[in-house]
Amino acid sequence: MFWNFKKKVYPDYWEAYLHHFEKKEKKTLDTSRFVALDTETTGFDFHVDRMLSIGAVSIVRNEIAVADSFEIYLEQSHFDPKTVHIHGILQYSKRKKSSEEDAIKKFLNYIEDSVLIAHHAVFDIKMINQSLNRMDLPNLKNKVIDTMDLYSSTRIKSNFIDKRAHYSLDDIAEAYSINLTDRHTAPGDALIAALIFLKTTTILKRKKSFKLERFFIKSNRL
Repeated sequence: MFWNFKKKVYPDYWEAYLHHFEKKEKKTLDTSRFVALDTETTGFDFHVDRMLSIGAVSIVRNEIAVADSFEIYLEQSHFDPKTVHIHGILQYSKRKKSSEEDAIKKFLNYIEDSVLIAHHAVFDIKMINQSLNRMDLPNLKNKVIDTMDLYSSTRIKSNFIDKRAHYSLDDIAEAYSINLTDRHTAPGDALIAALIFLKTTTILKRKKSFKLERFFIKSNRL
């Protein structure tokens, strides 16, 4: 019996994305590019709901590169009017929208091998991975950090309740006096996450025990 082990052929844009990971460089605060991101979605069901928009901004050498930002709106094959009051994106708005594949293609080209930052990051990354899987592609390969984990590590753990606390983006933004004008838009929430990342890492790196890799989310959670 002969087995036909053909190597799976992926589209060029996926192969170009993978190429960035061949460098095998250690990720550090001073040398790596970070991308803070947010997705607005029709809901919270990974199998039914879809992304409405993706917003992102890059962080290089501890500075937000505002000019190097990303924003895209997706065509809506699934729509839940009950969530419009949160994200404000209407099904038939006049915004320019891209197909899911085109949006993912542009997003991969933007992030390259950057470390991804998000608040409640597992949700956003899972939504993006679901899009990739629908296109018969594997999950993202980027390292991922949750800003809630970073902020939690800056807190004094005085009791059991504090150790189990789950801080919202609003909670942390208020603690750091971060403007919430563009809250619940993908670019706005991405910028808030970027600011939280900079503020928390500034505090944490004062500790000799600080190691960035400690905050990388395990791939089996994504």
